[in-house]
Amino acid sequence: MTELNTAEHVQALGQQAKVASALMAKATAATKNKALRHLAALLRENTEALQIDNAKDLARARAAGLAEPLVDRLKLSPKVLETCAQGCEQLAAMPDVIGEIIGMKQVPSGIRVGQMRVPIGVFGMIFESRPNVTIEAASLSIKSGNACILRGGSEAIESNKALAKLVQQALHSSGLPTDAVQLVQTTDRAAVGQLISMPQFVDVIIPRGGKSLIERISAEAKVPVIKHLDGNCHTYVDDPCDIEMAVKVADNAKTNKYSPCNASEGLLVAQGVASAFLPKIGAIYAAKGVEMRCCPKAKAILSQVAGAQLKDATEQDWFEEYLAPIISVKVVAGLDEAIAHINHYSSHHTDAILTRDHMHAQRFLREVDSSSVMVNASTRFADGFEYGLGAEIGISTDKFHARGPVGIEGLTSLKYVVLGEGEIRA
Repeated sequence: MTELNTAEHVQALGQQAKVASALMAKATAATKNKALRHLAALLRENTEALQIDNAKDLARARAAGLAEPLVDRLKLSPKVLETCAQGCEQLAAMPDVIGEIIGMKQVPSGIRVGQMRVPIGVFGMIFESRPNVTIEAASLSIKSGNACILRGGSEAIESNKALAKLVQQALHSSGLPTDAVQLVQTTDRAAVGQLISMPQFVDVIIPRGGKSLIERISAEAKVPVIKHLDGNCHTYVDDPCDIEMAVKVADNAKTNKYSPCNASEGLLVAQGVASAFLPKIGAIYAAKGVEMRCCPKAKAILSQVAGAQLKDATEQDWFEEYLAPIISVKVVAGLDEAIAHINHYSSHHTDAILTRDHMHAQRFLREVDSSSVMVNASTRFADGFEYGLGAEIGISTDKFHARGPVGIEGLTSLKYVVLGEGEIRA
């Protein structure tokens, strides 16, 4: 496809999405839920066929020398597909927020003023790797009464095409416009530039991928962007804490899966519990092949651990999102230093405290400036499905409109509604 043809292709998708968005905005909750339940059924029925398409992408990625953690992001395993299906069903079971009126109050003039929740309209989603994002984006778009244009990475093109076909099948069978969810069919990079430059058709862009992609889109987009650049998440082990619980949570936060943006990349440990905690977590990380990049105090304690892979941490390590079996480890004086470290070095994605001190927990929740802040829980929970949102379109570390995992409400807007009985302004 030439650059001219690509521009025409994306322009046509924009026009079709705009028309479809008006139909989606007035679709009933029952119709949207029917589409979601049918999509869940189609995912389960087509699990084997989807894996055949997915295998083509996996083979091409490995042949191109893609690192294994990145190949892992491409996999459409039965478990991944079942999670997608459950996400659709969870969304179908949730209340429909479209048309909901909040904050209605009467003002001195006699009129009543409130706000109604409405769909944003059309969103463009640009994502890399994980093809399950096609289903997450599509299902949330359906539930929120929006239309969307999806542009997945070239590394997952076969998987994305197969999934998008099922989405359109579910839309059609439920009486909704098939153009409500469209996939950019070309891998031409020019499609991205075109999609982010159509404010006449696209109301918001949501990029989900590597830092360079998101930086480029943020710089070049002519429409608003909901984004997060990276996931440098922290787990802080406080004094006092339950050591055994802290070990279990810190292990899960790092090693449950290395590739997601909610995996912990930094481990902060209060001086008072460091000698009790670090050898225990160090032994687990050593057994799992996790390299630890340490401050001098942490290294001194961890050097006792057999088989531990230790390196001296550089200043850059405190900023780093590894997406790999590597973690930075620092011993801090206590809560104040932990909060200061996180607010300076983190990407404001997700940070957790493991503590038995209620006041410390409350201060951490108030003072850590991140989109998700946790007490005594793994950072791996920072996810729309785990938060009960049904699915997520992404995680926003911006401070306006949507922050944290972006679910249905993040894809809506509020408009003022005024109810009167003939009042006129004096």
